[in-house]
Amino acid sequence: MITKLDKNATRKKRHARVRAKLSGTSARPRLNVFRSNKHIYAQIIDDINGVTLASASTLDKDFTLESTNNVEAAKMVGELVAKRAVEKGITSIVFDRGGYLYHGRIQVLADAARENGLQF
Repeated sequence: MITKLDKNATRKKRHARVRAKLSGTSARPRLNVFRSNKHIYAQIIDDINGVTLASASTLDKDFTLESTNNVEAAKMVGELVAKRAVEKGITSIVFDRGGYLYHGRIQVLADAARENGLQF
């Protein structure tokens, strides 16, 4: 009998495989991305201390775009999280794509973070 997994369960399995090898430290924290149908979220996390150092999402007060689920929104979230990280002295990070394909909104968010001072 063949069982079919839904897309999110497959993504979670992929994310678990990546997270087994990837971890954020104080010197090089992890940039985690979560994408829903309506919003996109990004956090910079120090896994050793279990602390979120900076975050940004389409739900923030600083977010000014009308639409929250497109490429422009992802670009703005990438810029916001990078600016907040640089303000706290974080420039080098590890990128955790959350099990999503490096394509579309995820790729645009990563590129915007790179353009605004984060190195990964």
